[in-house]
Amino acid sequence: MIRDGYHIRCANGFTGLQHHISALIERMYSTRGLQIYHPELAQTEHQTTIVACRGDHLFATLTVGIDSENGLMADTLYRPEIDAARARGGRVCEVTRMAMDPEHNSADVMADLFQLVYLLTRRIYRMTDLFIEVHPRHAGFYRRMLGYRVVGEERVCPRVGAPAVLMHMSQQEVDELIAQHAGKETSSTRSLYRLFAPPAEMLALQRQLTAQLLR
Repeated sequence: MIRDGYHIRCANGFTGLQHHISALIERMYSTRGLQIYHPELAQTEHQTTIVACRGDHLFATLTVGIDSENGLMADTLYRPEIDAARARGGRVCEVTRMAMDPEHNSADVMADLFQLVYLLTRRIYRMTDLFIEVHPRHAGFYRRMLGYRVVGEERVCPRVGAPAVLMHMSQQEVDELIAQHAGKETSSTRSLYRLFAPPAEMLALQRQLTAQLLR
């Protein structure tokens, strides 16, 4: 995704980016007093990493995890809550390892990242339920701007040594919010979905992303 002054891409297969991804996560986590863990050691074939860059400077990243025989990272704390979705026939996935340099943080960047999350999880992998573990103080943002709901009580995440809550979003609900708001930047709503691309551009992005994953 080429934007004014930055671009966002799928990082799988680009080994040269791994060091920069790890460095950003370590720097952002350490400034918040979180424990440092090494994401390159935990990467699996069921995960896709997305990055945002200005030129050669990587300033944001997150990883999409698709359910597999090993489960999700969020199963460590919230297996019963996620199993409830599985028991309903849900195809579950998660967003993990999110880090963004505050100097480059903006609603546009956040919307672009989650637009690719949607294309991966809903349009390509056909997932039905998306989970994310966030610090309790960030839960309000995800509720207001993206429509997530807290479905798992506050617990201490052993990977980073900090409190977390589990949030959930039905992908069908995302479909509806995108249909209602995408491409309407001037809308009065605060929803990040207004910053998503209109249908034709989103379809083109989907094809581009699918082609990259196939390569």
